[in-house]
Amino acid sequence: MRTLIIEPLTKAAFAPFGDVIETDGSDHFMINNGSTMRFHRLAEVATATPEDKAIISIFRADAQDMPLTISMLERHPLGSQAFIPLLGNPFLVVVAPFGDVPVPELTRAFLTNGRQGVNYHRGVWHHPVLTIEKRDDFLVVDRSGNGNNCDEHFFEESQKMILDPHQ
Repeated sequence: MRTLIIEPLTKAAFAPFGDVIETDGSDHFMINNGSTMRFHRLAEVATATPEDKAIISIFRADAQDMPLTISMLERHPLGSQAFIPLLGNPFLVVVAPFGDVPVPELTRAFLTNGRQGVNYHRGVWHHPVLTIEKRDDFLVVDRSGNGNNCDEHFFEESQKMILDPHQ
């Protein structure tokens, strides 16, 4: 079984999969009479049709036992999906490029620094949220509307991968 190498999350490395949501190195300008710095347009919410709505939710996630066998990935074909940590904790991100099915050999793993969020582009394969802490909260921005917006792909035994943050 292939072990995923966990990379630091950077805008350049993550660009094929979506946007890194962070203030470091991001465009900004002052507002509110100079008392507030606005980090502008860090990601765009993508929806498939004009009837779709961008929604904001909070996900409370429990940690999974590590090392973790990556046996499935999901994608959202009708809208982007953003995860922003609310408690400042690093979390893991596992992604594979857009395609009919995720390709195990192209699957990558990233570690956020706790001040970064991610915005998965429409159709990008990813693992459901992977918190490192026992329990963690995330602000989630995604799409609500008609149609199935979650495809799941389960890997054959020989395609499964290992995620080990202690390696």
